Amino acid sequence: MTGQALVGVDVGGTFTDLFFFDEAQRVFRTGKVPSQRGDEAAGFMHGLSTLGDLSTIGSIVHGTTVGTNTLLERRGPKIGVITTRGFRDVLEMRRRDRRQTWGLWGDFLPIADRDMRLEVDERTLADGTNLRPVNEAAVQDAARKLLSAGAEALAIIFINAYANDANERRALAALQGVWPNDYICASHQVLPEIREFERSSTTALNAYLQPVVGSYLARLEHALAQGGFGGQLQIVQSNGGIMSTATARRLPVRTALSGPAAGVIAAAAIAHAAGYPNVITCDLGGTSFDVSVIANGKASLAAQTTVDFGLVIRTPMIEITTIGAGGGSIASVDRGGLLQVGPESAGSVPGPACYGQGNERPTLTDAHVVLGRINAARPIGGKLAQLDLDAAKRAIATHVAAPLNLGVMEAAEAIIRIADARMAGAIRLVSIERGHDPAKFVAMPFGGGGALHVGALVRDIGLRGAVVPPFPGVTSALGCAIADLRHDHVQTINVMLDEVDIAALDRRMVDAGTAAKAVVDATGVPVERVDVSYELDMHYLGQTHTLPSPLPVTLQSGATGITREIIKTAFEAAYSASFSRLLGAIPVRIVSLRTAAIGRRPSFDLSVLAPAPDNSMEKAARGTRPVWFAGGWHEATIWSRRDLPAGAVIEAPAVLEQPDATVFIDAGLRGRVDPLGNVIVERV
Repeated sequence: MTGQALVGVDVGGTFTDLFFFDEAQRVFRTGKVPSQRGDEAAGFMHGLSTLGDLSTIGSIVHGTTVGTNTLLERRGPKIGVITTRGFRDVLEMRRRDRRQTWGLWGDFLPIADRDMRLEVDERTLADGTNLRPVNEAAVQDAARKLLSAGAEALAIIFINAYANDANERRALAALQGVWPNDYICASHQVLPEIREFERSSTTALNAYLQPVVGSYLARLEHALAQGGFGGQLQIVQSNGGIMSTATARRLPVRTALSGPAAGVIAAAAIAHAAGYPNVITCDLGGTSFDVSVIANGKASLAAQTTVDFGLVIRTPMIEITTIGAGGGSIASVDRGGLLQVGPESAGSVPGPACYGQGNERPTLTDAHVVLGRINAARPIGGKLAQLDLDAAKRAIATHVAAPLNLGVMEAAEAIIRIADARMAGAIRLVSIERGHDPAKFVAMPFGGGGALHVGALVRDIGLRGAVVPPFPGVTSALGCAIADLRHDHVQTINVMLDEVDIAALDRRMVDAGTAAKAVVDATGVPVERVDVSYELDMHYLGQTHTLPSPLPVTLQSGATGITREIIKTAFEAAYSASFSRLLGAIPVRIVSLRTAAIGRRPSFDLSVLAPAPDNSMEKAARGTRPVWFAGGWHEATIWSRRDLPAGAVIEAPAVLEQPDATVFIDAGLRGRVDPLGNVIVERV
């Protein structure tokens, strides 16, 4: 019999984090185990084994970096592309952007080599006219050539297929019996939207990820079945919603930034419950620092992102800015004598020098250990019984202190300051440079190391304060457990607002909403309701970039109630909010329709994470120890965070320890435990 417990699992580059919740018993457990790079499924299963019997689990929601890491490291399979004659180089030409801002040098290798991109005769015009039907025999011949050249997956990308997909459908039909596996996709299935490069890039990357994500999910599902799991496995998307494994196999490109997106979802829920509508999330893991903005309770969604230079994915995703500044980021002195932290990371293997696994170069984690902020005798994650403090000191002395003529402690503090500066820069990028006043926002630091930098984040940016969630190290896993189901669909319309056929647009919206809702319903996951929302990408005639304009309509009784006036008002509201003025005399064009179906899962009661009634300051007290900051040693109070009572006030300097993370509250700040177990950090 399938159990009723829900488990969220976030597989990161260094740790695999788990959050187990049995709603009926109101019991939760957390887990944190080392990730197994290259065999993430094994680390996943090891983490589940720490939570108990798999048969008690009814649903597992998984945030994964498998797709993202595959793209960043270019370790996917060889793929083939069949495209319209004359368009084989779209992937290579891109938007003529450059890796280096200055100068005319740089390099780029497309995801599919040129000899793996073959052309066939076919042509569809921009208005949807099928000028030349596809040569099906040529498609079959091209597929055979790509197979013989070693292609494991295939992308079909025909010009203007967004306007009429007939030729791509004929090509897919012609390949039945020719292509030997399911790793084949066409651009109208992945992104039926105008803009040739973005559509080509997204489709090719989807094909590139199909074998990797597909085989990973197959191994995972097999291992789960062998372990006695009889429930449902879902995958977190980059838009913050979850999808079935069937959808993930078909559209693996939507798993990019899956894990970080789950963290933002959890942060939004925690901040809302704590009464903070404006939050900047700061996720510091083992390899990266991920930042996102939640304004007025809503996470920011972007229509596309660039995973690496030239690798553009156009699919809705939570806006996340990532820099290489994680706990495993390596500190070094460059040839100019400047101290650098990251982007190179020691990861989980060999890990920081203090792990004692062969790395002799210092990392951000090593600096925290040397400064006394991380307790070497109580490392997080359960990987080691104790950290090697002497190894961390040797690494810093050799690679940072000696080249800069500093003492070991001064060098360790310098590493922290450089990392703080890089993090502050990322926060400014998503806040000040986008028109947000930091004084109206609080930081929410999470991940294994985020709360170690809470003071610097508040001071350096001028933030209102910080909210440290109850379990910072497993916040992304919690996000997996509470995320709603979601399916997004986009289609190009490309018509002037004054000329649009409102009745025809309403029918398209109804069809798109019904289809998106059907995808959510097909997962079989119980939801309270399915909400369908719409927005139009629009711009003034002559402009290049579009502006997403949410529409205040929804799908009800086979209609949406859309009118021309509603569309115009929505566009003007969005344009005015972005640019503070309107260009009233210029006609408006509707470019694309975006539809989202969101299956609302039962709300997660965050009060289950609240401090236990018998918690007390006496129970939480762990004495004191010296901690280095502001150029010297200071005696800091040590607390067991999970034993602190609601209402507790923590004076600085203080270190709060828990199995999944460490919180450091330095001079000039004060901590307060709220009724939900969050630590609210404010200036004194």
